[in-house]
Amino acid sequence: MYYVVTGACGFIGANLVKALNERGVTDIIAVDNLKSADKFLNLTDCEIADYLDKQEFLDLVEHGQLDGGVEAILHQGACSDTMETDGRYMMANNFRYSQTLLDFCMEQEIPLLYASSASVYGGGGMFREERDYEAPLNVYGYSKFLFDQVVRRRIGPDMASADSQVAGFRYFNVYGPREQHKGRMASVAFHHFNQYRADGKVRLFEGHAGYGNGEQRRDFVYVGDVARVNMDFLETRASGIFNLGTGRAQSFNELAAATVNACRALEGKPAQSVAELVAQGIIEYIPFPDALKGKYQSYTEADLGQLRRAGYQEEFATVEQGVAEYVKWLSR
Repeated sequence: MYYVVTGACGFIGANLVKALNERGVTDIIAVDNLKSADKFLNLTDCEIADYLDKQEFLDLVEHGQLDGGVEAILHQGACSDTMETDGRYMMANNFRYSQTLLDFCMEQEIPLLYASSASVYGGGGMFREERDYEAPLNVYGYSKFLFDQVVRRRIGPDMASADSQVAGFRYFNVYGPREQHKGRMASVAFHHFNQYRADGKVRLFEGHAGYGNGEQRRDFVYVGDVARVNMDFLETRASGIFNLGTGRAQSFNELAAATVNACRALEGKPAQSVAELVAQGIIEYIPFPDALKGKYQSYTEADLGQLRRAGYQEEFATVEQGVAEYVKWLSR
């Protein structure tokens, strides 16, 4: 019996493969689309049983050739570019693909753990897993929202009618190892690390929509915590749609300072405050892009009530803790 990880060469997918390995699981089928071939680097320190191209995998699923051979699917495969404007591509890659795997898992009565997104909440200020608060601002968010709606209709809002586990995780702002291939879509922490190493300073957006310079706030969650939640749910078999963040919003200024100070620590230099870093020009502010106006979440903070009620009680790393660990990994 195999564990299937889709998007296995990607950021979160590769971290899930590694987390399975750390639990002694190596019977893993890694599924991805290696059109961007450099993503393979994320799996060079992982153990898998087989690799399948996404379309090859779908063909096997649709022709029944994997029936009875799969233990669980951890579905991370998706187009995660929030600036993608080709709606047909987004819906085929995110929505229809997910529907096919939901059908397969329910027929086989095996767990489906899948990646949703905090983008389903749009620009609202309430981040609770309820329909009233869901209003995505872009087609990426809509593709995730629409699949969540399918899950709710198929197995009921209380998930009581599911014959197999179905758990969707609304990832907030995830950062950490194995995201280098994402380019401009990589986390702000990744870009700040590279900016500081190249130029000795980092750049943040100026104030917008009532927020001061660098004071937009997000729920930044370390990928190691994301992997731990997924592994925990494989054991508890809880079903539902769950926010996966830290439950605390921190500013981009705090993130920038954490990144710079983690780099300074490796250089044997003392930590400095945001104000000190701004005064020295180490943090600088650039105009807020016109292309993001009306499509940008200036504030996110996960309501963790559903996750806690499902039994997950572990604490999540703060930005300062997670970024310090990440910077050590990036500096290897």
